[in-house]
Amino acid sequence: DLVMTTPTPAPTSLNTTDSAVAVTPGMGAVPYDGGVAFRVWAPNARAVAVVGDFNEWSPTAHPLTEEDGSDGNWYVAIPGVEAGAAYKYAITTADGELVHRIDPYAREVTNSVGNGVVHDHAAYDWEGDEFHLGGHHELVIYEMHVGSFNPADEGAIGTLDDARARLDHLVKLGVNVVQVMPVAEFAGDYSWGYNPAHLFAVESAYGGPSAFKDFVKEAHRRGIGVVLDVVYNHLGPSDLDLWQFDGWSENGKGGIYFYNDDRSTTPWGDTRPDYGRPQVRDLLRDNALSWLRDYHVDGLRYDMTPFIRSVHGGGRDLPDGWSLMRWINTSVREEFPHAILIAEDMQRDPLISATEDNGAAFHAQWDGAFVHPVRDALTAVADEDRSLAAIAEALTTAYNGDAFQRVVYTESHDEVANGQARVPHEIDEGDATGWAAQKRSTLGAALALTAPGIPMIFQGQEFLEGEWFRDDVPLDWDRAADFRGIIRLYRDLIGLRRNADGTTRGLTGHHVRVLHADETSNVLAYHRWADGGPGDDVVVIANLAHEAREDYRVQMPHPGRWALRFNSDAGLYSTAFGNHASSDVDAGDDASITIAPYTVLIYALVGGSGSAE
Repeated sequence: DLVMTTPTPAPTSLNTTDSAVAVTPGMGAVPYDGGVAFRVWAPNARAVAVVGDFNEWSPTAHPLTEEDGSDGNWYVAIPGVEAGAAYKYAITTADGELVHRIDPYAREVTNSVGNGVVHDHAAYDWEGDEFHLGGHHELVIYEMHVGSFNPADEGAIGTLDDARARLDHLVKLGVNVVQVMPVAEFAGDYSWGYNPAHLFAVESAYGGPSAFKDFVKEAHRRGIGVVLDVVYNHLGPSDLDLWQFDGWSENGKGGIYFYNDDRSTTPWGDTRPDYGRPQVRDLLRDNALSWLRDYHVDGLRYDMTPFIRSVHGGGRDLPDGWSLMRWINTSVREEFPHAILIAEDMQRDPLISATEDNGAAFHAQWDGAFVHPVRDALTAVADEDRSLAAIAEALTTAYNGDAFQRVVYTESHDEVANGQARVPHEIDEGDATGWAAQKRSTLGAALALTAPGIPMIFQGQEFLEGEWFRDDVPLDWDRAADFRGIIRLYRDLIGLRRNADGTTRGLTGHHVRVLHADETSNVLAYHRWADGGPGDDVVVIANLAHEAREDYRVQMPHPGRWALRFNSDAGLYSTAFGNHASSDVDAGDDASITIAPYTVLIYALVGGSGSAE
């Protein structure tokens, strides 16, 4: 955190600095009582000044002094400057060129190619906000892209205020975490957010820093945590004032903030940060901690960690990147023990979510071992091409013996773009709201919401949003009325997943055992439990075939009375569904069930002994 000192009274003149003001720690523009201190790292600069609307943008009015022993930090304290002041650094390079740069630590910007703005985080009224996430076994995530989630006007970019207006929808749906795609200032107004130009500033088109704080505070008031997507595998590549920041570079590359050899290259540009430079490491760690300290977010999701730990996305040939992730993550764990750290790694590496000396210390990772085989099964045209063995493996995968070290889903921003589309569209491009698309997409959602792991859905999935994700195409909220039954299906599934009625605690447990996987009939059954017994033991039965199964025998984990808590074929979910007459069962070693095509049934033990296995 930025530590404020108690200064002596500052003079009123803005043309001189006040040597009596105690040196204020912290990078960037740091407000103190009576003014603002500016500190910037520019080790190769001949001179540095701060220019702004407080000195008529004069490059001579407020020079910075290079601090002794700082390895290139320049500093000045200017009395009378207030929050809201626009500013930049005027840097004289070693070659004598004068360049103007936005502060790498700018907490606010006018836009990606505009000016920095002095922002005082301490001035925001959090109104006593002290929200903490629950246990990871209780979480259900909703991934959101602010710009397309809920624009107020046709043709407009969605803002954080617009998104905040729909938080009650998420409350009714039952999710308790919203994972926000990156909000760090990016080039232009439309973007997925994975091209950060200014790491510490909230995208101006979304409403800036105060709007994001308002969003987080209101989410917390509704019992919803906020996890923020951050991008540290590359920066920019456009509108990037960090590029050759103080004039120095090697091999025509990016200068002090970037690798200046072949390690700079990423699929998104020649802008991989130099994870070995202490000042760059500090910048990235400070950024991660700032979102937690200054914005009260409840966790971070790192974009594409394979390109932090390796040059080309495989292995660990960037040990500085691996150690950086571990350093940031252990710092977060120590200061924010309730926060969650999620990696988009997708390579099934248990060390990503391990805390041992060689682990990266994430809590969980997006799990390619789940999404890919499950989507393959959902989108296959012929029933015989659906592999129950692959789904069984997807259900039973765990990392380091912990089922909740993975995030499971069928849709994410990556899985519904980049050449792929929403699951209903992939199932039936010609009729993405028809029977097959509705049935198999909701079957996939039921698998994700009953599998061991932290389940996630992508915005609009709950009302059959079609086609593919684009940052300039808003969600069609009319579908929320057209498919309110599908929303109810998701709501019921989420309620069962979170054990809302106290009968399905097993869905919050670590344990899973596949009871039945018949590749001929395409029927799969699995047992989920925490400790076992009535109110805990759950059996999930999925029919991945086009035909109903009548009087079908399925092994059960315990004799007893099993109550049907969910039938995805129920008519209240869709007029297209068959309302098949599945019912409670009294089981011995097995039970006779009836199940509709492409349907999931969820049974809970209500009578009988039950036990952990």
